[in-house]
Amino acid sequence: MTDGWDWRQPGGTPEPAERPVSGSPRTTPHGAASGTTSPWWSDALADPWRDPYAPAAVVIPAASTGGAEPEPVSDPDAPGRPKLRQILLISLVTALLAGSLGSALTYAFLRGGAGATVLGARPAEGPALAQRKPESLAGVAERVLPSVVTVRVSSLGGTSEGSGFIVSEDGHVITNDHVVTGGTGKASVVFNDGTTAPATVVGQDPESDIAVIKVSRKGLKPVEFGDSDALAVGDPVLAIGSPLSLANTVTAGIVSALDRTMQAGEPGGPVRYYAAIQTDAAVNHGNSGGPLVDGAGRVVGVNSTIKSLVAEGQEAGNIGLAFAIPINQAKRVTQEIIGTGKARRTVIGAEVGGATNGTGVRLSAVEPSGPAAAAGLRAGDVILRLNGRPMTEPTDLVALVRKYAPGSVVTVEYRRGSSRQNASVTLAADAK
Repeated sequence: MTDGWDWRQPGGTPEPAERPVSGSPRTTPHGAASGTTSPWWSDALADPWRDPYAPAAVVIPAASTGGAEPEPVSDPDAPGRPKLRQILLISLVTALLAGSLGSALTYAFLRGGAGATVLGARPAEGPALAQRKPESLAGVAERVLPSVVTVRVSSLGGTSEGSGFIVSEDGHVITNDHVVTGGTGKASVVFNDGTTAPATVVGQDPESDIAVIKVSRKGLKPVEFGDSDALAVGDPVLAIGSPLSLANTVTAGIVSALDRTMQAGEPGGPVRYYAAIQTDAAVNHGNSGGPLVDGAGRVVGVNSTIKSLVAEGQEAGNIGLAFAIPINQAKRVTQEIIGTGKARRTVIGAEVGGATNGTGVRLSAVEPSGPAAAAGLRAGDVILRLNGRPMTEPTDLVALVRKYAPGSVVTVEYRRGSSRQNASVTLAADAK
């Protein structure tokens, strides 16, 4: 009986298309002839088309006698000797775990273990004022301090000390006239980092209390100038300098008043007039000549003088009344000193005779060819306001006029008899 299939061994010759009979000669695997019958070939176990009626038989191939010995295979589960990398890794992990455990135990002990007192609150993010941003007071101080110096001037009576600030890369420094007065013309400066350098006095203007010295060093960092005319009462300011020889001291305050007219000077010395910036920032002896800076780190004034409640012969100290020369005036004077060796003095061409019970100042004389006369003012006229600023003392007119540069035009409100009038006055420079 045939089933229509062609049974053959792999690689062998075709078998008759009939079911093999048990006992008939067959070919053994590998094509070797044998007298025994072989019902199936060696790979028939995986052949899905083998004769299901043939008896089962297993053919085992003969062992190979040639070739090299197989490579030994190690048991991956067998215990072995640890490598150096494994030893280092285990040591590192052990050390980290031990450190973490020790820290945790220490923290637990300090936070409350064994009844210990806990000091302070839980850590929290600092307030905005503690972030030291560039616009903060700390940021402003950090930016300005490298440009502030301590000024030392030798004289026959010893060494005087004050403050100053760098205004040009080639070494020009602004300070007060009273810091260098009486000196020999030689000075030295101490920089923010503690280094020193010699300096010479370029020029002085006693009446405005401004002096310029020159440092023998290049590549310095000058300050940034602000606009003193743009200040308002209440603006935050910093005073920087060397009070009582304490270098790099920074104090903070506000602008307490503007155009506070000052008349200052030592006995026997020149009388100084200026319309000052008043501040409550702490200023003491040694701050003279240092910068007063605004909230952006720009110099708006030169610290110059203080008022204090002391008896004669006692050392004055800060009581919150300090005064600075407006930087617009100080900058103009400095440029003139550097350019010509001296500064011009601004005048109105009239003399004041006295106050009139707080309602203005009277002109005692008017120069025929001066600015006041050219504007139509006469002797006897009472000046009530200058650019809107009330006049109450003779000092007010002198100080406010010197605040402006020669050639500036100011509005003067005055009284002549019972009438009030206005005049535009073009200020001029003193002929001296």
